[in-house]
Amino acid sequence: MKIKRSLGVLLILGAAASFALMNYFVSAAGALPVMQKVFFRNLIATFLVLIPLLCEKQKLRIKGKETLFWLFLRAAIGFLGVVLNFYAIDHIGSISDASMLNKLSPFFAILFSVLLLKERPKLPEIFFVLMAFAGAMLVIRPSFSMEVLPALAGFAGGACAGFAYTCVRVLGLKGERGAITVFFFSAFSTLVSLPFFIAFYTPMSAWQLTALLLSGVSAAAGQFFITAAYRLAPAKEIAVFDYAQVIFAALLGYFLLDELPAPLSFAGYAVIFLAAFLRYGYGLFLQKKQTRSSPPEAPAPPEPASSAPEAVSPPEETNDAPPENLP
Repeated sequence: MKIKRSLGVLLILGAAASFALMNYFVSAAGALPVMQKVFFRNLIATFLVLIPLLCEKQKLRIKGKETLFWLFLRAAIGFLGVVLNFYAIDHIGSISDASMLNKLSPFFAILFSVLLLKERPKLPEIFFVLMAFAGAMLVIRPSFSMEVLPALAGFAGGACAGFAYTCVRVLGLKGERGAITVFFFSAFSTLVSLPFFIAFYTPMSAWQLTALLLSGVSAAAGQFFITAAYRLAPAKEIAVFDYAQVIFAALLGYFLLDELPAPLSFAGYAVIFLAAFLRYGYGLFLQKKQTRSSPPEAPAPPEPASSAPEAVSPPEETNDAPPENLP
């Protein structure tokens, strides 16, 4: 188990590095329309997810009509989150700031779980949410000028990601495959951004095209890394390491883009990191407490012998697909 957990941590760090690279390539592509960047980011991911899906027995079949609404809702809100995140990357002046605001999604997921899943957060969880939002205010530095709009877009992008993450949980509870959820989102985003891409197409240099293609490859790599990580270890044990994306983004921004976040941004990072680690520790505490309080299972009584052979029922299909990085 320790080996699997260690591998899970390494893989989720690989995912964090991949998504930080995606943000870097989006920024390095320069002054191109946001929808042009969104199109390439999702086009590559769509084909890379489609290939393994077509090799499965169920192929592109969805669970049923009851999941179709949630697939559309997750895709639409996730698409809006990507647009807002890319706008923030282009205009906020620091890819680490944009990455950190997007990493508020787990805290927004707690709030949206109250609305969509009727879950009641515990008092410490509410405190962690408020703490994270306080850190976000240090990054955003609210003012009454138009300069705050990119930061607010990044904040709203994190909210959309949190809503999309909650939709993914609903889909998981309804038995939908994780790969279908990822493909549906990527294909939806590609098709919706296509008309804007055509209408507002801006000619690209060889480097800009390469950067956009690499942003799509990085995003797909991040998806595969995070999928493999959650297959090896539970999310509650390794998800906190996904915040390393902000550190990777800060390093890429400093060495390759000459970006240096403001001092208040570093203070905001520290507060949000602390909230994430406290939430992580609290989750482990609840897990241990539940394990200790659970009584040992009593052995099942022997079944009476029967001359007639019992019918063997087929094993139930379970949805063990891991959560994805959102949006």
